[in-house]
Amino acid sequence: MKKTLVILVLLSLLISCKKKDGGSLTGTWLLKEVLMDPGNGSGVFTAVSSDKNLVFNTNGNVNSNGVICDMSIESNTSTAGTYSEIDSTIISTTCPNLILKYEVSGDTLILIYPCFEPCKAKYIKVL
Repeated sequence: MKKTLVILVLLSLLISCKKKDGGSLTGTWLLKEVLMDPGNGSGVFTAVSSDKNLVFNTNGNVNSNGVICDMSIESNTSTAGTYSEIDSTIISTTCPNLILKYEVSGDTLILIYPCFEPCKAKYIKVL
């Protein structure tokens, strides 16, 4: 009985501590909204019309048809970088000294830029 209980506890710990599956991040994400707070906490996400996207590959590389390291909505400059699912970070080859944080929730990806006031870009998974 005690052995069975110990085995069940160990299995539940292994399952709960399992490394996060990278499959949810890999794929193509399209920019849909940006948030730039004016300094008083009233900032909200605002819809944008943009073709800018991020493509996360299984090998840890990320590519974009826009500049990864700024909040531009333009999609006329190809850039690349690397990402870490362990740290939830992106480092672009365009700005290697800048580390962007990101959050993923379902089909929504939010890039968090290092601004004094909150500034973020929201992407939706398309592929």
